[in-house]
Amino acid sequence: MTKKKAKGRAHRHHHGDPTHHHHDHDDDHHHPHDDDGHHHPHHHGDRTRPDLKAGEGKGKILFLDAPSGLAGDMIIAALVDLGVPEAVIAGAVDKLPLGGFHVHFATRVRSGIVATAFDVHVDGKQPERTYGSIRKMLERADLSKGVKARAQATFRRLAESEAKVHRMPIDDVHFHEVGGVDAIVDVVGSAAALEHIGARVVVSPLPMGHGRVKARHGILPLPPPAVVECLRGHPTYDAGIAFELVTPTGAAIVGAHAEGATRWPSMSPERTGWGAGTADLADRPNLLRAVLGDETSAESTRSASSATHVVLEANVDDATGELLGSCIDALLAEGALDAWATPLTMKKGRPAYLLGAIATSALADTVTRIMLRESTTLGVRRHEVTRVERPRHVEQVETPYGVIPVKIANGPFGPPSRKPEFDACLEAARAHRVPVRTVLEAALLASATVSQEGLKKPSSRASEASPRPKGRAAKAR
Repeated sequence: MTKKKAKGRAHRHHHGDPTHHHHDHDDDHHHPHDDDGHHHPHHHGDRTRPDLKAGEGKGKILFLDAPSGLAGDMIIAALVDLGVPEAVIAGAVDKLPLGGFHVHFATRVRSGIVATAFDVHVDGKQPERTYGSIRKMLERADLSKGVKARAQATFRRLAESEAKVHRMPIDDVHFHEVGGVDAIVDVVGSAAALEHIGARVVVSPLPMGHGRVKARHGILPLPPPAVVECLRGHPTYDAGIAFELVTPTGAAIVGAHAEGATRWPSMSPERTGWGAGTADLADRPNLLRAVLGDETSAESTRSASSATHVVLEANVDDATGELLGSCIDALLAEGALDAWATPLTMKKGRPAYLLGAIATSALADTVTRIMLRESTTLGVRRHEVTRVERPRHVEQVETPYGVIPVKIANGPFGPPSRKPEFDACLEAARAHRVPVRTVLEAALLASATVSQEGLKKPSSRASEASPRPKGRAAKAR
C-alpha cells in the first residue's frame, strides 16, 4: 500500500500501519514542547456541553459506532468530545515514567461534522519494548487502580494475541510499533477516559480493510494477524477498501473492554462525541462516534437474556484421549464458547465419545471445519439452541500478584458468582513462585472488596475495567 499523505504537517503515525495514517494539522494548531518534555494538552475549542463527572456513566451504555474503523487516538478523541475532561487524559499520561513527548487536541471537520482529534508528538527514536517491560512500567506508574487495571488488560490482550500468532511465551513478546510512546499514551489515555465514564461499553461490527502491509516481521495481510486475534468473538465485515481501518492498539482496547454488537444497541442516547481519524478516506468520513445513554432493553433491569447459538456434535469411536484433548483445545482456540467429550456406548457395545461444541452462529462454520479436521469423525451434526444467560462481565482486579481478570455473573437466579481466569492466575503463580490456589483466593478477595467499596461509595469510584457494568463497581470497553 502506498503512503497516504495528509494536508499540512504530519504529526502522528499509527502503530503497525506502514501507510502512516497522518493527522493533518494546520500551522495554527502546532504547539512547541514544554520545558518538562512531557505533554500539556491544547484545548481544541469551545464545547457547549458540560463535562462528564467521574462515574457519571455508571449503569449506562457507551456505544462506539465505528463504520470507518478505530484506533487508540480516535477512541480518546471521541470520549473527550463526548465530555471527558482533557485534564483526565493529561493527569493519567503525566504519571507515566516516559519523557520526550507532548499531546494536544484539535478540531477537525469530516463531511461537515465537527470532531475532536488527538495527537501525540514524540521527540527522537524510542526503544523497543517487551510486554514484560511495559507491564513493569505500568506497575510503577502512579495511576489509579482502575486506570492501571484497564491499561494492563489492554496490553495483555495484545500480548496474548501476538504470542499466539508467533507461538512464543507471552513475556517474550516484543512490541515494535505498538511499544512506542504514542501507543502507550493511547492505551493509558483511553483507560483513563473509560474509567472516568464507568459505563458498559459496546462496539459496533468493525470494518476490515484488505491488502498487505510491511511490518517488522515482513509482509503481512490486512487485517494484521494480531488485530484478528484481539477481535476474537467480535463481529467484523469486509469494508471493501485497501486500507488498515482497525489498528492493533484500537483492536486491543475494544477487545479488552468492549462487547461486540451485531446492531445498534437498545438505548436512549444522551450524549454523542466524535473522534477524527488521521487520514482522509475516499468513500467514508474517517470518524468514530461515541454515544452514551440509558439502556432500554430488558438486560438493563438485570433480567436474564437469551441468545441463539449452534451446537455441533460428532460420535467418535476411533480417537485416543490425547487426540480428543487436542481437538477440544483447537475448538476453543478458534472461538467455540465451550467444547467437551462425553463417554458413550455405540452399537455392538463399542465405547466411544460424543465430541461436542457450542458456538455463535457467525463461528459455526469455522468450528465445524475444526471438528472435521482435528478429529476422526466423518460428519458433524448441527442444530440451533436458545441459551438463557445471566448478565455477566469481566472485572480486572489488582492483587499482590498482578492484575487478574475475574468473571462475575449477577442479576437474577441468586447472588453474584465470581470466577478468576485460571490461565492468568497460573501465569501469575509461576511468575511469583506461589501456589496457584493462593492467586485464585487473592483474586476472589480483591473482587469482593472492590464490589463492596463500590456499593459504599458509588459516586467516587469508576469502573475496574469490566465490559459488563450490571450494577457492580467495576464497569467498562
